[in-house]
Amino acid sequence: MPLALILGSHVAGSRVGGTLASLALAQSPMKIDPVHVPTTLLGRHPGWGPPGGGPVSPDLFAGMLEGIAANGLFALVDGVLTDYFASAEQVQIAARAIDAVKSANPKAIVLVDPVLGDAPGGLYVGQGVADALGEYLVPRADFLTPNLWELGYLTQTSPKDLQQIHHAATALGRPSLISSVEKDGEIGSLLVDGSRAWLSTHPKSPAPPKGTGDLMATMFLAHLIDHKAAPQAMALALAGVSYVVDRAAVWHAPELPMVAAGYEAWRAEPLALTELGSTVQMGL
Repeated sequence: MPLALILGSHVAGSRVGGTLASLALAQSPMKIDPVHVPTTLLGRHPGWGPPGGGPVSPDLFAGMLEGIAANGLFALVDGVLTDYFASAEQVQIAARAIDAVKSANPKAIVLVDPVLGDAPGGLYVGQGVADALGEYLVPRADFLTPNLWELGYLTQTSPKDLQQIHHAATALGRPSLISSVEKDGEIGSLLVDGSRAWLSTHPKSPAPPKGTGDLMATMFLAHLIDHKAAPQAMALALAGVSYVVDRAAVWHAPELPMVAAGYEAWRAEPLALTELGSTVQMGL
């Protein structure tokens, strides 16, 4: 049975971060076991107002990872997913844990979701966290999943069109799945792997719940663990995200209805992909 190590937020009353990732992975047809080490403990997403709770101390964060390692689980980890960090110290601890996982299992896939901020609000983590992510985690990633604003922040650019986004993502030096990419009135993602890039879009929701980027990263990693090629993993992940967002709209759900819609989301028909320069329908 596959195992995924999740380093990110626990938000009790909202479907975001590591909480969402754990729920989604537990419902996947791949039967991926989540091992979630929280970076912060909150009552709700800060977008609703004061969230309650607070950060996990670096000592506590490190101690939990030491317990997991002592039980021999690092050698069993098939994928590592990182999202929100509350301090630069946590980022450095996460980097050491990733190194230990890779040493125990070189085939483990490391997906770094560099949670830094978004448009129009900009940076919503501390500057120390942002600097540490760029220094310690980006170089250790097998895949990155920044949103468009985060891509610009990491590369010190302001990409607007697909060519600019492709160029900026290439500068990261890692295969990257960029979310919040808009084209022809739709929204989706651009997967960039060196000179090649694939775009997939779907109709925009007027007010999607928080957590869509977290869900995309989680489903993308799960399909990679399931030995799908990155473009196939992207098509399947975005189909799942689109399905859950659609269900949220129909049911007037304020949070992503991962439990109610998860089974069908994992089985949604993959979205069509456009490779820059040619249009292809991925045969899965």
